[in-house]
Amino acid sequence: MDRAGLEDHIRANPVEGSPAEMRAAFLRLAHPGGPPDLPPVDSVGGCDGRWFGTGGRPIVWLHGGGYVFGGSDSHAAPARVLADLTGRPVFVPDYPLASEHPWPAPRDAALAVLTALDRPDVVGDSAGGHLGLVLGMSRPHQMRRLAVLSPNTDRSGQSTTRTRNSDTDLMNDDAQDRRLSDMALGHLPDDDPKASPLLGDTSGLPPLLMAATTTEVLLDDTLLFAARAARSGVGLTLQVLPDLFHMWHLWPAATPEGRAILRAVADHLA
Repeated sequence: MDRAGLEDHIRANPVEGSPAEMRAAFLRLAHPGGPPDLPPVDSVGGCDGRWFGTGGRPIVWLHGGGYVFGGSDSHAAPARVLADLTGRPVFVPDYPLASEHPWPAPRDAALAVLTALDRPDVVGDSAGGHLGLVLGMSRPHQMRRLAVLSPNTDRSGQSTTRTRNSDTDLMNDDAQDRRLSDMALGHLPDDDPKASPLLGDTSGLPPLLMAATTTEVLLDDTLLFAARAARSGVGLTLQVLPDLFHMWHLWPAATPEGRAILRAVADHLA
């Protein structure tokens, strides 16, 4: 599938409805060719998930999906590519999802995984990027390096691209992002650093790679956080790619940019 075909596929498979309907829709969206072959479910630190690849020091991929959908099944393609690029095993935890299991359930499950794996490298995308940053800021000793792709970092109103780019991002808009946030984090004030990591102390973060695209809703979430982290002395690599939609890396076979950012992540975690 080429880029045009992928965009048609995204338009034809909106992620909407109840949490169960969104989970089924997102899984169809993630795999245009039909359900993938998946490794068996395993458990790390009491959290189920799947391993992709084998090798040395483990990598944990905290999946996106607004804390409401997504999992080791939806993120199989990028996890496999990252495992191949690094020659290392990638574990994707199926942390508890909202609305059934709101915050802090996903944080607690992910922390148990990191503790069990003894300072793995961590990758997170979208809500998983938010999760990685919250853990990296509160428990920096639990991870060696961190890479986040289009993370949610600000619900305090500082971002302008949440509204400006809602019409140019095929995969996300401000209203949907807020709906998911209310389901998962609704009891947290917008200015709580657990909801808006941008407002927290970034100085203890491990070496950090951040990436986003110019036309996605969460561009400012990345740029604002990157500036704050850099000012606090964090070792930072920032990539901003032109004219792509949120979670472009989910389809590395269809977008060369998806493969390229996974190569950048692999290099950062080397």
